[in-house]
Amino acid sequence: MENSKQLAKASPIILPASQVDSAATRRGFLQNSTLLAGTALGAGAGLGAMALPAAHAAGDDVIRFVLIGCGGRGSGAADQIMNTKGNVKLVAVHDAFEGKARDAVKRLSARHGDKVDVPEDHFFSDLDGYKKAIDVDCDLVVIATPPGFKPQQFEYAVNKGRHIFMEKPVATDAPGVRRVLKSVEESKKKNLMVAIGLQRRHEPSYIETIGRIHDGAIGDVISQQVYWNGNGIWYRNKQDDQNEMEFQTNNWYHFNWVCGDQICEQHIHNLDVGCWVKDAYPVSCNGMGGHQQRENGDGSKSQIFDHTFCEYTFADGTKMFSQGRHLAGGWSHVGEFAQGTKGTANPSGEIFGENAWKHKGKRVNGHQQEQHDLIEALMRGEIYNEGEYGAHSTFTAILGREACYSGKVVKWDELLEKGRDLAPGIDEFTLQSTPPVVKGEDGKYPIAVPGKYSPFG
Repeated sequence: MENSKQLAKASPIILPASQVDSAATRRGFLQNSTLLAGTALGAGAGLGAMALPAAHAAGDDVIRFVLIGCGGRGSGAADQIMNTKGNVKLVAVHDAFEGKARDAVKRLSARHGDKVDVPEDHFFSDLDGYKKAIDVDCDLVVIATPPGFKPQQFEYAVNKGRHIFMEKPVATDAPGVRRVLKSVEESKKKNLMVAIGLQRRHEPSYIETIGRIHDGAIGDVISQQVYWNGNGIWYRNKQDDQNEMEFQTNNWYHFNWVCGDQICEQHIHNLDVGCWVKDAYPVSCNGMGGHQQRENGDGSKSQIFDHTFCEYTFADGTKMFSQGRHLAGGWSHVGEFAQGTKGTANPSGEIFGENAWKHKGKRVNGHQQEQHDLIEALMRGEIYNEGEYGAHSTFTAILGREACYSGKVVKWDELLEKGRDLAPGIDEFTLQSTPPVVKGEDGKYPIAVPGKYSPFG
């Protein structure tokens, strides 16, 4: 395994050769971006006088982008890109379901007018339609599909030489993470922008607080608690005209091959913060969890757990404790907390102890800020790459899931090398394919049983 402390460091910005001597760290860049921020949406930096990169698709100053995945997060990211001061234009869309793509374009057009320019032949659908969308003449690809589909979509976009914004998590299993990491290396060779939707890394309150932690404000970090505890998530019943693949793709949150469970899909944010605070990734994990309340609790409607608890261990022996759950009537809390030898901290903006401090700056919408940072950097011709920490934070969540599913201590290195492939042959899937998970003779989807489940198949 690479040095786990190095894995957690934010990637530096890759600047044009003429600017190499003045290159800043990614954290410094984000801090500077925040200082430059204007008042638009609480975050927008002044872009009007910035030089545009020379490599736009049509040789002009427009950043043309395509949207892969037109659900709430994809439509939201597109909306936020068009809220920036950049000269941007949406030129193509893809979703597994054509109706969702058309609905998204209709809503975005109503908000943004001629920033949306999607001709009739630039609507693409089915599970393989992303290739045709990425093939459209564009500069930037926004990937916001369910995470099981992302590794191959990301790989294709990198191979086509596109800049990329990809939502978290970036995969659902070890083979997917390995594939993403390989594509990240290729993206660096091509000097491509890779931005990942872990938006807390773009929020000034987190940036400044964690910077102080790294500078020793709470001493050595010895333990952490991270939480994503909520009441539940949507469920989309199967319609009479849907086959099984259509149902699972539309109801993707409830199937591990395409979602990765709640710990991957939502709790990744808090796990990412914990690893950022520690400046390292865990070497092992043990955990527990179950499926008691989820959609009847019997496996007839959903595959994923409704609660997980993990004990992550870092190379120095320190711990990060994780709670993730969807339980109606339970304690709801989303956040992080860290203990050090000189104090404690809420990484979102407060330090307690001998170096007590509280962030007093303006709170920003992280989802919007990450798009301001992305478009601002592209217009200045600056490239940063968040792909490694996106992949490693995703894998932290996968490590936790597999520990909870198996009831065993699972090691990072072994799982990354040998972990299950949840969707063999996924590159060939269409909406007419048989999904990799189907109901058994008892009418139930398979659910992991701790003590019996193996992370290695």
